[in-house]
Amino acid sequence: MNKNYYAVIMAGGIGSRFWPVSTQEFPKQFHDMLGSGETLLQKTFSRLNKIIPSENIYILTNERYLEITLEQLPKISEKQMVLEPAMRNTAPCILLSALKIKKENPNALMLVAPSDHWIEDELAFSKDVQECFDAAEKEDILLTLGIKPTFPNTGFGYIESTTETELNEAEELDSQKVATKNITKVKQFREKPDYETAKKFIAAGNFNWNAGIFIWSAKSIVSSFEQYLGEMHTLFSKGNEFLNTDKEKTFIEENYSAAENISIDYGILEKADNVYVKKATFDWNDLGTWGALHDKLEKDNFNNSVVNADTLIENSKNNMIFTSSKKLVVLDGIEDYIVVDKEDVLLVFPKDKEQEIKELLKDVSNKFGKKYL
Repeated sequence: MNKNYYAVIMAGGIGSRFWPVSTQEFPKQFHDMLGSGETLLQKTFSRLNKIIPSENIYILTNERYLEITLEQLPKISEKQMVLEPAMRNTAPCILLSALKIKKENPNALMLVAPSDHWIEDELAFSKDVQECFDAAEKEDILLTLGIKPTFPNTGFGYIESTTETELNEAEELDSQKVATKNITKVKQFREKPDYETAKKFIAAGNFNWNAGIFIWSAKSIVSSFEQYLGEMHTLFSKGNEFLNTDKEKTFIEENYSAAENISIDYGILEKADNVYVKKATFDWNDLGTWGALHDKLEKDNFNNSVVNADTLIENSKNNMIFTSSKKLVVLDGIEDYIVVDKEDVLLVFPKDKEQEIKELLKDVSNKFGKKYL
């Protein structure tokens, strides 16, 4: 394996739309949501470990998840953990990771990826990542993987890239020399659209879903922070001598909360003029909701998906059934519902209202406090 290849797995989210399985103490990335025998974090690590040495894979998460992470990933050591003492969105944690990696290896190439995505064709994923690493090694560019949209989804952000006509016209320009039919320059990032706008994006043909998977050299991304988020770069760079030493933890605890709360998309990618997108060749799902999980799991003849449970199902269809432990679930006359049994919580909730689960937690908190969160 190439010793210059590094990965940063972002594993700090709470995954509140997967409540009651995903909680603040034990979020979804640490659960076997697919019933595969591996947690989402373990599957992500295994996928990346096929092309990136295990000692070069960093885990970015909240300090409260240190022990869970080390227990689930025995191949990593505590020095590969980048622990956030405060929630500050994606830009600060990515900069901190990049500075650590650049200090260890100035020639490092970095991949940044969420811990909880579903990718079935891991061979295609590896080939796409390799192509991006090759491009990022040659040029000062920031790459993202774009997913070909299969329907007008209003829950994802979109990436608008140069069209093939524009690419042909730009072939003579040095600034476009990295562009190919597979890797094209990003024109702009688009926020989650309404349905009619999403349909227009798909009809245009040069829009992809933003999967939040990024590839760049450590030098390029640190330089971009210096240019576009100078205050944050200065804040963290003053601790460069402490990074990767036993004084790092103290420096982070004293300075991290002063960083601006901003995403990598807003802070860097929407401003930089050297951002490119690689059109992914693999299937992908962000597994953000129970409905998304239902879409990706095997189903019975009546479109019911089941994780862990033994079931006796009559006159019921289109349901997502999940139990934390092996348990008999009996359904009769239930259609389009999420049925989740987890120790002290039973959720029976309409599938078409799944986006409201996040709001439901406020009602649970108001009535019961933190007991069930």
